[in-house]
Amino acid sequence: MTWSFTDSAAAFRAVAAEHLAADPARNTAVLTLVDGAGRLGWWTEADGTVTGVLVVARPGVPVFGAVTEEAARALALPGGLPDGGEPTEARGETAAVEAYAEATGRPWTPIVRMRLFRLGEPVPPDPAPAGTARLATGADVPLVAAWTGEYARAVGEEPAEDYTGFVTERISEGRLWLWEGPDGRPVSMAAVSRTTEGQVRVHLVHTPPAERGRGYAAGVTEAVGRAALDAGAAQVLLFTDLANPTSNALYQRLGYRPVTDHLRVAFTGLTR
Repeated sequence: MTWSFTDSAAAFRAVAAEHLAADPARNTAVLTLVDGAGRLGWWTEADGTVTGVLVVARPGVPVFGAVTEEAARALALPGGLPDGGEPTEARGETAAVEAYAEATGRPWTPIVRMRLFRLGEPVPPDPAPAGTARLATGADVPLVAAWTGEYARAVGEEPAEDYTGFVTERISEGRLWLWEGPDGRPVSMAAVSRTTEGQVRVHLVHTPPAERGRGYAAGVTEAVGRAALDAGAAQVLLFTDLANPTSNALYQRLGYRPVTDHLRVAFTGLTR
């Protein structure tokens, strides 16, 4: 039983294809990061079966997909990380991340606890918000780029200097929706990832503070999820911050059901 690593996305997919396809929801973080990751890894059992995967998003930051606690602990052994350094963060399903963090012998602290949801039967918001959903267009790029910076700050990330290219890609591919209020102004947004292994993930759900409390986020989230299903996605997923009971309750009212809990940790010192 061992971890193997490659910097080739094609080689990784060839080896781990069956494991990834068996549960794309639990592997969603890995599937999203495969093509941009510096290193990709898979855990092989004694009989040759792949039972775990991860990506190294950047040096010292393993991101686990579906993986056993045994495999997560093994990654913490000397030389486990392919870049040879000590971890600075770890992300993935809670049980695996906690097993890995404890096995490193280093102090660590939770950064955020998340819950992964999957859309079942879509449920329209009730009461329905005023206004309507529409696909974003090129004319919306400046506004959406500004909102993306607001979103990054709201979720505790350091905003980039310019999100023009980031949002242009999503808009040009028809993956970003806006909710227009009763006066025709955009008042909320949501986007989906590209379809991978039949699944998409809703993200960038944001309503400016002055427009909140009117159900606009519910409207645009329901619209983007329904559009993804209509376009052929087998699964529509999203993550919520467990510290935000409002969003967790909202998504469940729209038909989303819990899949598994995730954890992101930071390592705060040297080996104990």
